[in-house]
Amino acid sequence: MAVQQELWGSETSKAVENFQVSGERVPVPVVRWLARIKAEAARVNAELGLLDAELAERIAQAGDEVAAGEHDDQFPIDVFQTGSGTSTNMNANEVIATLAGDEAHANDHVNMGQSSNDVFPSAVHLAALEETTTRLLPALARLEASLAGKAEAFKDIVKSGRTHLMDAVPVTLGQEFAGYAAQIRLGRRRVENALPQVAQIPLGGTATGTGLNTHPEFADRVRSILSEGLGFDVRAPEDPFEAQANRDALV
Repeated sequence: MAVQQELWGSETSKAVENFQVSGERVPVPVVRWLARIKAEAARVNAELGLLDAELAERIAQAGDEVAAGEHDDQFPIDVFQTGSGTSTNMNANEVIATLAGDEAHANDHVNMGQSSNDVFPSAVHLAALEETTTRLLPALARLEASLAGKAEAFKDIVKSGRTHLMDAVPVTLGQEFAGYAAQIRLGRRRVENALPQVAQIPLGGTATGTGLNTHPEFADRVRSILSEGLGFDVRAPEDPFEAQANRDALV
């Protein structure tokens, strides 16, 4: 992907040089959600009196641009990088700071109240939540319906049922396809059952889960705004240290 003008800074450049691993970039939905979080974080920090309102709005507008896909080419770092997504978090901070203009600092302002350890996994969770609800689940529903239609169409076709690659006893082709349809239906249900846990994001835990260096109201306010935009209840984790330490819900 050709880059017309590099908006990133030194941290991004070092990461590009250090992590020449696969040539595969961080998925675009993760980058866009990371920017969306930072846009709303700036607005909330302004509401809390921690960030100048005019500067915060410039940061928020820059984040909105990235979230809308206007600067996808500004995220060149390999997906195999630092374990906590630090490089991509700094990539986002630097790009948004550049777009926001004078006095916008990547760390002090764009990353205010955040850490790579809480904001990057939050972006991954929200990207997975959106992609699952808008793409995966509808596709599974269509596949299930198609297989169920074949089960009905093939209900009178008798064939050999096979076990261990040997002909065994008669079944209908329709029965086999009904089994396939049920497999997809149950798989879709398992995915749906996992989504409430995926919607629990560790935002606000900062570096280790303690919430050091962030306002106590920051995370709840940002999650509330993100819930409105996503149409899904984005919630605090049951335990911030569990949420900071693993990605079991995604698995």
